[in-house]
Amino acid sequence: MAVTLKDVAELANVSRSAVSRTFTKGASVSSKTREKVMKAADELGYSPNALASSLTTGRTKMIGLVSNNFHNPVFLQVFDMFTRGLHERDLRPLLVNLTDETDPDASIRMLRQYSVDGVIVASSTLPPTFAEAFRDAGIPVVHSFGRHSGKPAVDILGIDNIAAGRMAARALIERGYTEIGFLGGPESATSTLDRENGFLLECAQHAGVTASSSFAAAYSFEAGQAEMKALLQSTLAKAYFCGDDVLSIGAISALQSAGMNVPDDVGIIGLNDIDMASWDNINLTTIHNPFAEIISASIERVTALVEDETLTPEARLFDCSLVERGTLKAR
Repeated sequence: MAVTLKDVAELANVSRSAVSRTFTKGASVSSKTREKVMKAADELGYSPNALASSLTTGRTKMIGLVSNNFHNPVFLQVFDMFTRGLHERDLRPLLVNLTDETDPDASIRMLRQYSVDGVIVASSTLPPTFAEAFRDAGIPVVHSFGRHSGKPAVDILGIDNIAAGRMAARALIERGYTEIGFLGGPESATSTLDRENGFLLECAQHAGVTASSSFAAAYSFEAGQAEMKALLQSTLAKAYFCGDDVLSIGAISALQSAGMNVPDDVGIIGLNDIDMASWDNINLTTIHNPFAEIISASIERVTALVEDETLTPEARLFDCSLVERGTLKAR
C-alpha cells in the first residue's frame, strides 16, 4: 500500500499538520521538526501527493504549454527546454497540441478542467488574440515567440521578426547577390508577414537589388521542398531567405534533386539555428533565434504572473545573430 502522510507522522512522532507544513513551501515549521519529518519520509519512501497538496494551497503547479506546429523539428528543442525549465522550478507542463486549430475555446475549457496555474502559448504563427483569450478567461498567460507590440495586451517574448528579415537581406546583399527571394511559411502567419516585411524593406534601400516573395503552406520540410519545386518551374533568384530552417532544408533538398548546387547555383539562408542546421550534410547559414533565453524568461514571467496577476503586460525583444556556415557564397 502507498505510504501516507499519517504513516510519516506516526514514525516521526509529530502531528499530521506538522508533516503537511514540512512539505508546503513557505509554511512555518521548526528545523528540528523538519529534520524528524524528512528522516521518517526517507525511511518510508514517502512523497507528498501533488493533487492533495493543491487542495490546500490552491495551486496545482501545472502550466499549460500550448503549441500548434509539431511538424517542425524546432518544437522538439523548444519542448525539451520548456519541460526541463518547468521541472527545475517544481512545475509540471500540460501539453496542448493544437494541430490546425486556431480557436482557443477548446483549449481554455480543457486547461480549466485541470486547473492549471498559468499558460504559455509557444507559437510564432498564432495571432495575438489567441493568447488574449486566456487572459480574458482569467488565466495568467505568456505568449512566447509572439508578434511584438508596443502596447501588448498580454506578455509577449520573442525576436523582432522585421529586424530578422532585414538581417537576412543584408547578409545576401553583402555577398553580392542582387536577385534575391523570400521563401516564407504560411502567408497568414504573423511571423511570415513580419519577416517578409523586413526583408523587402531592406532590399528597397539598395539600388540594383530585386526581390521576390513566395510562401510555403506550412513551416515544414515538405512544404519548403514543394515550394522550391514550384519555383524551379520559373526563373530562380540567385539566393533565398527561407523564413525558417526546416523550410530551408526542404528547399535545399528540392534544388539538389534538380541537380543544382548550394551555394554555387543558389544561396540559402534560414532562421532559427536548430540543431539540424549544423549537421555536416546540411551546414546551413542561418540566423540564430535565442530560444534558451526566451524560454527561460517566459517561465520566469508566467510564474510571476501566477503570484501577481496585476502585473502590467510587457513585450520583450531578444537579439538575433548571423551564423556563418556553408550555404551562401563567401563575401
